[in-house]
Amino acid sequence: MRIFISAGEPSGDLHAANLIRSIRKRLPETDLHFVGYGGPKMAAAGGELLYPLVDLAVMWFLNVILNLFTFIRLVFRADRYFRDHRPDAVVLIDYPGLHWWIAKRARARGIPVFYFVPPQLWAWAGWRVKKVQKYVDQVLCSLPFEPEWYQKRGVADAVYVGHPYFDELADRPLDDGFLADQGVRPGPMVAILPGSRTQELRRNLPDMIRATRELSKTRPEVRFAVACLHERHKAMAEAIINEVLGTGPRPPIEVFAGRTPEIIRLARLAWAVSGSVGLELMADGLPSVVLYKVKQIDLWIARPFIKAKYISLVNLLADGEVFPEYLTCRDASPDLVRWALAWLDETEERARTLESLEALRRRVAHRGATDRAAERIVARLSRRSNPPTAYRGPHEIPARQPRADETPGR
Repeated sequence: MRIFISAGEPSGDLHAANLIRSIRKRLPETDLHFVGYGGPKMAAAGGELLYPLVDLAVMWFLNVILNLFTFIRLVFRADRYFRDHRPDAVVLIDYPGLHWWIAKRARARGIPVFYFVPPQLWAWAGWRVKKVQKYVDQVLCSLPFEPEWYQKRGVADAVYVGHPYFDELADRPLDDGFLADQGVRPGPMVAILPGSRTQELRRNLPDMIRATRELSKTRPEVRFAVACLHERHKAMAEAIINEVLGTGPRPPIEVFAGRTPEIIRLARLAWAVSGSVGLELMADGLPSVVLYKVKQIDLWIARPFIKAKYISLVNLLADGEVFPEYLTCRDASPDLVRWALAWLDETEERARTLESLEALRRRVAHRGATDRAAERIVARLSRRSNPPTAYRGPHEIPARQPRADETPGR
């Protein structure tokens, strides 16, 4: 059996890797071959990479146009693979745009298409649901309200399996040595999470660094940890810090690569971009401000298409602003400072935020999404007469581990 998988983000790469492992568990006697577009985690799970699509994680209009010819080549390459090797299924993970064209070519070849962690069309591109109707056989939804949204728009086979991020959070090991070393250092920590894409880091980090300088004027005991995806982003972050702060006095800022889970566990609060990392912040119960800095022209073009009330997944799930959020082209550093001052101490504002996060975690942080998605795919490919029933609620809610800033029993 041959399955083509495509994932274009670091988070999608991880989802793809875990999905490969879960499908293998369900078909231990089957000769399985996974191939497609993804990243290092997908390759480590046994997937054959035709192209490292994760390295091409781009968004917003100009960046897409600049990479247009690469995307076109990838569509033709996928189509040749479908023609010459004919996989039994195509599984797409988030990353709209390119994936619509891949789905179209797969449908033209008569290959079933599954969309796992579908793009948030309900938030910004509702008209694209027509592409789902035409090209996708089954939508494996990650958010509880999505199946109804799809079904009302003519997509009959949309089922809720849950968000795979919660599986990965529960299974992800933490570096105890790093936690111990950082945990004994004095002063509360502010986590700075500027994003997993290069352009996100370049746009969001300068405001966050300006905020460290202002916050340190009134709270000099606070220290800051910048969490980067890898060493290349770490070098970029250090260059941005040098550019923003210059040669004058500096707040205590450290930059780390590959330490995001540990930094979240240690922090008192976070300044973060929107995206799946918000689910991790929610699951860890960490008060956070969501910043997404864009160019003024991008904001002007995008505004008419944004249909959701919020940009943060956490706020969308809560249907309220649990995480203050700023989709903006202006300097948002004063807002970051203001919320940090509200949350650093044991204030009523902090208590309200923590209570909201805990209630939301209990409602949505359910494990098993990857296994349920794998079961759906296997059931369809095996032509079982009794496919799995729709997911209705939690099978297991992982306990939230106390962070370093919390006292026992709190």
